[in-house]
Amino acid sequence: MRFLHTSDWHLGRAFHRVNMLEAQAAFVGHLVATVREREADAVVVSGDVYDRAVPPLAAVELFDDVLHRLAALGVPTVMISGNHDSARRLGVGAGLIGRAGIHLRTEPAACGTPVVLRDAHGDVAFYGLPYLEPALVKDEFGVARPSHEAVLAAAMERVRADLAGRAPGTRSVVLAHAFVTGGEASDSERDITVGGVAAVPAGVFDGVDYAALGHLHGSQAISERVRYSGSPLPYSFSEAAHRKSMWLVDLDAAGTVTAERVDCPVPRPLARIRGPLEDLLADPDLARHEDSWVEATLTDAVRPADPMARLAARFPHTLSLVFAPERAPDDPDVSYARRLAGRSDEQIARDFVAHVRGAGPDTHEQAVLRDAFDAVRADDAGREREAAR
Repeated sequence: MRFLHTSDWHLGRAFHRVNMLEAQAAFVGHLVATVREREADAVVVSGDVYDRAVPPLAAVELFDDVLHRLAALGVPTVMISGNHDSARRLGVGAGLIGRAGIHLRTEPAACGTPVVLRDAHGDVAFYGLPYLEPALVKDEFGVARPSHEAVLAAAMERVRADLAGRAPGTRSVVLAHAFVTGGEASDSERDITVGGVAAVPAGVFDGVDYAALGHLHGSQAISERVRYSGSPLPYSFSEAAHRKSMWLVDLDAAGTVTAERVDCPVPRPLARIRGPLEDLLADPDLARHEDSWVEATLTDAVRPADPMARLAARFPHTLSLVFAPERAPDDPDVSYARRLAGRSDEQIARDFVAHVRGAGPDTHEQAVLRDAFDAVRADDAGREREAAR
């Protein structure tokens, strides 16, 4: 069985102020061409098809186009909803669409019911685990305390139970949208931390031949059998070093995995440049970035005049300008944003308690803070779900 593993299309998303719809359409064309030319037997899309619960019309039209093109090829496609998608909206018409070979898996309760495809060696069961927001699915899976690990483990128990009842030799693929331990994140993924923990161990997927993951935007292999395809396009400058690609996976008769990266077309390379403005304008080594999308970090002690206009004269696709004057760490003028960089909301709250009281929160208080942040996230997710109905 040969299948193409992709995820995190984020249809409708912009890159800074650049509309990415044309680039997303180019990716869709590349995807369809790859399926045809590499003779893929199936396509799996591991969530975040759209960038938000209520996507713009142009994004919906592009999604409709790719569904028709894949259906016309006669290649079965399995898709799950991600944390950016509205599961309810994405799943509308799933029963009818399934007759065309496009299988939308958006209901947590159905995670143990696979799409079964056949090849010359027998059955391959594709299990779709949509993004599982712990606070919203804890009752469905009967977990005492909602956490990503608990609900994913419960979902995988259903997968393994179904697989155990199938014919010997049935191979298995799981689609999931989660942050798995060992994965490398970027700035463009939405935080899914619950209970102070975002990641789940890769061992939760033991017992299946391949776990096709979505959520993280960098293509990476947690193990031979557990992989992220990454997003096909960049959505933040933290992805400047990414190689945007999909996985072309071959699953042999014994369930052995062979995976090949298939590069995706990217409209422009990304570049992060740093230094005093005059140096950036004069450095001949930066000529290679003159046609790139650029994030420039200026280290001048005093903010220069008209920096964006001057940068754009050499780097016409400059999209982001950051001021980071080089100062000693104890300089009182070090910006508040720099002090908070890389810290979670919960860590910032703990630091604030320590600042005003002289001592940080104790164990009980930390639990109260954690529960408060989890409740806010669950409330936000619930409101977004309601708005998408």
